[in-house]
Amino acid sequence: MKAVERAKLVRNLRQESRRLRLLVLVIGFFLVTLTFVVLCKPDALLFNLNGGLSVDQAPRSLLIRHRHRVDADDTASRRSADTLAAAAEDPKVVDEEGAGGEEATNAKGTNAVEEQQRVLTSSEPEQGRREEEATASELLGGDGEGGRKAEEEDGHQEHQHKVTLPTVSNYTIHDATEDNDNVKQEDGKTDAEQSNAGEGSQQSAVDTMAWDKPLCDFSNFRANVCEMRGNIRVHPNASSIMYMEPAGSKRDEQWKLKPYPRKGDELCLGSLTELTVKSSRVAAECTKYHDVPAVIFALTGYTGNLFHDFTDVLVPLFTTASEFNGEVQFLITDMAVWWTRKYAVVFEKLTKYPLIDFNKDDQVHCFKHAIVGLHAYMEFTIDPLKAPHNYTMVDFNRFMRRTYSLPRDVVSALGEIPKAKPRLLIISRQKTRMFLNLNEIVAMAEEIGYEVVVEEANVNSNVAHFAKVVNSVDVMMGVHGAGLTNCVFLPHNAILIQIVPWGAIDGICRVDFGNPSEQMGLRYKHYSIGVHESSLTEKYPLDHEIFKNPLAFHKNGFEFVRQTFMDKQNVRLDCKRFRHVLLEALDQLNQ
Repeated sequence: MKAVERAKLVRNLRQESRRLRLLVLVIGFFLVTLTFVVLCKPDALLFNLNGGLSVDQAPRSLLIRHRHRVDADDTASRRSADTLAAAAEDPKVVDEEGAGGEEATNAKGTNAVEEQQRVLTSSEPEQGRREEEATASELLGGDGEGGRKAEEEDGHQEHQHKVTLPTVSNYTIHDATEDNDNVKQEDGKTDAEQSNAGEGSQQSAVDTMAWDKPLCDFSNFRANVCEMRGNIRVHPNASSIMYMEPAGSKRDEQWKLKPYPRKGDELCLGSLTELTVKSSRVAAECTKYHDVPAVIFALTGYTGNLFHDFTDVLVPLFTTASEFNGEVQFLITDMAVWWTRKYAVVFEKLTKYPLIDFNKDDQVHCFKHAIVGLHAYMEFTIDPLKAPHNYTMVDFNRFMRRTYSLPRDVVSALGEIPKAKPRLLIISRQKTRMFLNLNEIVAMAEEIGYEVVVEEANVNSNVAHFAKVVNSVDVMMGVHGAGLTNCVFLPHNAILIQIVPWGAIDGICRVDFGNPSEQMGLRYKHYSIGVHESSLTEKYPLDHEIFKNPLAFHKNGFEFVRQTFMDKQNVRLDCKRFRHVLLEALDQLNQ
């Protein structure tokens, strides 16, 4: 019996030992947890912050945030109360916390309880243990496009950002493509003198706007362009564009330019009006206010030649002004009225406002955004990496087809339309670079299955009529010259064949029409004539240097090359040699 009792006693002792160990573990875990909470989350023990709510009154949804600073708890609480009072007094000034990186909704309640219930917070990141937490209750909001001004509150790197809400809402200083850093809002000073017939109040909103870039960019080899935002005054009588400096600005800039994209070509620019763009604090009073941007550019120059109409004006103007969707005012120096009438339909697509003849205007125009000059790149092309909204020549090709209401957007594959032949347009010329055997070329093309159309493009051609003819064909061919510019009206995937005259000018021809046509989404074919196809054999013996080494003549300059190989040369195509080019085009149309 003693042995049995001893065994029971041992078992009971073991059970009691296990219970004791379990109790010790539970108590130890509780003490460790309590120690962790006390050391790492002391705010969890604070239920009556700033005297707002008692423990019993505090709702479950209330989230509390306070400044965790070892030696400044009372100071933080007072700053929190001051912040709430300031926000209540001035609804246009709101606070933004700089360290925590999280935003709270803007409280609009009428008492302290409602405001505290709208305060949002979240657990701090691990680095939040540093001494840089935000105040106990913060308000955030405001217009994302307003300027921001930072200021320090204390010696422990506490930062608060004040956002001054804009006073003008009918005009957006920023475009979608601009960084918010481009414009800075200064302290709110308005210019009462700008109140002219109720419109001046709009201008005062931008009087304090600072444009933090140089006013002009002269780095482009093709064109000088100035762009600015703020208080801008265009004074045609003085040939000047004034950027009014905001208070505190130390900008001192002055630029002179001729707003036509032929930089360095004095023959072209010599007679054009030179404009002065400068920063100033004094200027003539505004007589006309505009709520849309201004684009200021020149005509004349080389305009009148179809190629230059497009490469110097229409393509750069599309690149510069399309982003405004018609809400833009054009001011044109050296106006050619006949030219604006010729391309009136293009202007109607790009602007909703009457054109202003800069040289004849006597108003002082006030704008908030102005561009002087046009964005231009290589000949007859758009650089999508530099153009606004990454525009391309495909966009320009589509724009021209829609502008002239052309029916064909894409070339149809052969056979889709029963009994329809592929259409070939031959661009003829009457003075230089003429086809001397045009009838033979037409006959050969018809023999292999083309329906041939022959048209001449010149300065007097009706653009709308010619655009419809070009859009109706599948293949267009012609000797290098301005007439090939009409490829802008071709449907997508159409074929352009450029006949290159003798004279080692393949590179020039490729740059002028080869690259642009491919960038438009067209298929391009290049045919360089041989010596026997050139009319120069009638002027020079076959052993002349002009046939042996034509490239040597290029050292005499482009004018010499143009006069020798372009203006004084015609073409007699070798139809047997050229035939395979048209057959290859047929194969491409079948693909």
